[in-house]
Amino acid sequence: MAKVLGSTGKTKKAIETYHRVVKILESSRGEDCEELVVPLFGMGNLLLKERRVTDAENAFNRILTTYMKLYGENDGRVGLSMSYLARVKCAKGDVNEAIDLYKEALRRLKVSDYIAINDHIMEKMRVDLAELLHAVGRGEEGRMLLEECLLITEKFKGEGHPSSVSHLVNLATSYSQSKLFAEAERLLRMSLQIMFKNVSPDDQSITFPMLHLAVTLYNLNRNEEAEKHALEVLRIRERAFGENSLPVGEALDCLVSIQTQLGKDDGELLELLKRVLKIQEKAFGTDSEEVMETLKKVVYYLEKMGRKHEGLPLERRLSKLRTKYKQMVQY
Repeated sequence: MAKVLGSTGKTKKAIETYHRVVKILESSRGEDCEELVVPLFGMGNLLLKERRVTDAENAFNRILTTYMKLYGENDGRVGLSMSYLARVKCAKGDVNEAIDLYKEALRRLKVSDYIAINDHIMEKMRVDLAELLHAVGRGEEGRMLLEECLLITEKFKGEGHPSSVSHLVNLATSYSQSKLFAEAERLLRMSLQIMFKNVSPDDQSITFPMLHLAVTLYNLNRNEEAEKHALEVLRIRERAFGENSLPVGEALDCLVSIQTQLGKDDGELLELLKRVLKIQEKAFGTDSEEVMETLKKVVYYLEKMGRKHEGLPLERRLSKLRTKYKQMVQY
């Protein structure tokens, strides 16, 4: 019943129901019975969803303690419980603790053979841990995990399998963050090669690695190639999502940066930026940070083209937004 309530959006009632189930089981089976794990897990997830992080942490800690008492410290179920607790630590902002928990969880799962190394749960844990490592500046460690994901996928599914694309793109992102753009380019071209063999050349899923490739080529000062890919992304996304969609706005923003380097006409660039601004205002709101950044560019081009009078209302608007976000940072 609690699961049904949770899935239908009645979160508060679902949590109350889980809590009652826990109390009943505690009184009839004891506080360390394994049957408590399922309701504690369901309750913990809902509490996390409701941002009741401390309560969620208590629920997942109880699961961990229960499994340790029943099966010992090196059991795979203990490893899984640690991964649940790592998610809570992330929500609390305790990133280093989360990293340690994920590492220990993966170690115990590997030693115990509780879950196959190619299982999607293990894969997600590696990817989540890699993301955290990158966030704290430990990119090389993160890359090792992403490379492990790729090698495992290739071992069990074969080289060139579509499921390896996400790992190639993740690795490319990691190399880009370290400014190793040549390696990022190689990985992105590999991912696109796989995708072209498995989906239509106009499939919108192709545009994510393709736009990433355009940005990478831009960073390598190969702007003509970058423009070609950005224009192709724009064409596909306009057909797939509509001309005023957020994915189109993202492609336009990238295209403006590339064409600026190519010395394209200021008037054309300004029109593209106005399109981006309109899309962002609709998607994020007129007072969003994304809108503020695009307004800066629009005002810059209006001044550059000698149309300062057109930019005055936008400058006033920009000034208000700058004040707003400056105050937010100070707070």
